[in-house]
Amino acid sequence: MTIPQKLEKLRNLMASRGMDAYLVATDDYHCSEYVGDYFKCRHYISGFTGSAGTALITRDFAGLWTDGRYFIQAAAQLKDSGFTLMKMGQEGVPTIEEYLKEHLGKGQVLGFDARTVTASYGEKLERILAEKGAGIEGDADLIGEIWTDRPALSCRPVWELDTIYSGKSRTDKLREIRKSLAEKKADYLLLASLADIAWLLNLRGDDVSCTPVFLSYLVLSQSRVRLFAQAEAFPAELQEALRKDGVELLPYDSVYSFLGQLLKDRSILLDPAQTNLALRRSIPGTVRVLSQVSPTQMPKACKNSVEVANMRKAHIRDGVAVTKFIYWLKHTVGREGAAPVTELSALSRLEQFRQEGETYLGPSFDYIIAYGPHAAITHYSPSEATNVELKPAGMVLADTGGHYLEGTTDITRTIVLGPLTEDEKAWFTRVLRGNLNLAAAKFLHGCTGRNLDYLAREPLWEIGEDYNHGTGHGVGYLLSVHEGPNGFRWKSVPERIDGSVLEEGMITSDEPGYYRENAFGIRHENLMVCRKAEKNSCGQFMAFDTLTMVPFDLEAVVPEMMTSREIELLNAYHRKVYETISPRLNEEERIWLKEATRPIG
Repeated sequence: MTIPQKLEKLRNLMASRGMDAYLVATDDYHCSEYVGDYFKCRHYISGFTGSAGTALITRDFAGLWTDGRYFIQAAAQLKDSGFTLMKMGQEGVPTIEEYLKEHLGKGQVLGFDARTVTASYGEKLERILAEKGAGIEGDADLIGEIWTDRPALSCRPVWELDTIYSGKSRTDKLREIRKSLAEKKADYLLLASLADIAWLLNLRGDDVSCTPVFLSYLVLSQSRVRLFAQAEAFPAELQEALRKDGVELLPYDSVYSFLGQLLKDRSILLDPAQTNLALRRSIPGTVRVLSQVSPTQMPKACKNSVEVANMRKAHIRDGVAVTKFIYWLKHTVGREGAAPVTELSALSRLEQFRQEGETYLGPSFDYIIAYGPHAAITHYSPSEATNVELKPAGMVLADTGGHYLEGTTDITRTIVLGPLTEDEKAWFTRVLRGNLNLAAAKFLHGCTGRNLDYLAREPLWEIGEDYNHGTGHGVGYLLSVHEGPNGFRWKSVPERIDGSVLEEGMITSDEPGYYRENAFGIRHENLMVCRKAEKNSCGQFMAFDTLTMVPFDLEAVVPEMMTSREIELLNAYHRKVYETISPRLNEEERIWLKEATRPIG
């Protein structure tokens, strides 16, 4: 069916159910950023493939709300679909809540599948619509009713992460979280976040592409651990190991009936931003609900010393692979007798380099290999329909990452393939200055990413330019490549959880960029771990150590645009890259890397 045909079927179904509007979120039942194929309802109804966005369909309107990372991509994918692109945050564009408040009135109904909407957002919609005399209907998976060839629910094998990688046993983690529950006077903890459950139990899976988690819910009390999951995904020996540690395996969907049978006067803690509305509604009104951030969030975000040491190893392995890739790219594209290189073949070659490394498990997200104008599409990913050949001219942007037993990587390099204009070199240098200055920040404990974001944007802001995305996001340990609560952004967005104080052990990306539509895109990204610096009468100072070990392309750097401090920061970084990576390269690659990391200025 075409998108307009799907919309017609959906609207007919809405009319039969008495719904005046229908909302389709990106989330699965676990409020995940990336979701398995079974849950891609928003993609199915709209054709938009980005990882963030919400569709809203009324009797005479269909809108797709998404953020600045996807404006160009969404405009192309929504063409002739019947959907209107609603550019979030742009002047004159209402939020979904504002649109509903304006267009729904007394007696009208908004429908959605409450399993795919967070409790906090669902309750917010209910309050807003109640002011207009309108209501919500949350037991409505209408997309599932028209999606006749919907993929099956994933049920991939679950496996255990050894403590040599996690740094702490699940029994120790459970003990710590139970202590926190007791302090909060909560009888139960409800977890729906797949990453939190995987972290707590030292388990990993493969139910979400590029994110090693498994479909599950968890309810923890002082005496029991109930894990609601698909038992067939757990090998017999793992089930026995869990049983010995007091983890009881129960059917995946039975969590709703379990919550409905909680005794009155008991209390349960849940994070309304990480728990779906259907779960929240399953809890009887006689049970006291503590709506708080989960006590698993901070220990998961603040990597322990074993995890940090392992992450350094992962980034060395990854640095070798990406450095080899850059060498290969520069010595292959446009060379006489060499086979043509395309975005897709370059993607495949980089994956081969990563697979040569020990402990590599797979990509941490869909690779972005974007040549020329494609690089201006912030989250572009090549396909057979868009694939182009790389030429010995201009730049290619490679934003990629991997999962290793030692952790997760995420790196972007903008690589010079041939002659550049002076304008392109200037933008490349400005973005690089922002990356270097943020990485070199020293700050008092208590600062958040909002305090530091300006360091990365200043070289652009000083000339009235900007990039339309956050400067950085938290990164999980062999979990989601995007992990809260830490991050870098200047905007205050209430729905986001990346406004945390920066704590020791948090790993965050540093990725300023610049994009010129239909021309080029530039982004420089490293991962950094936050650490304690000196402590004195002023307080505890904090700093960052850069984990990523891959050179920046000096062919595009204009030293005259940089301060002496910025030049020294770049030279020092390149010295470390060479010392770390060169022993793991062959002679030709090592000679090239020596030149690629030469001092400038």
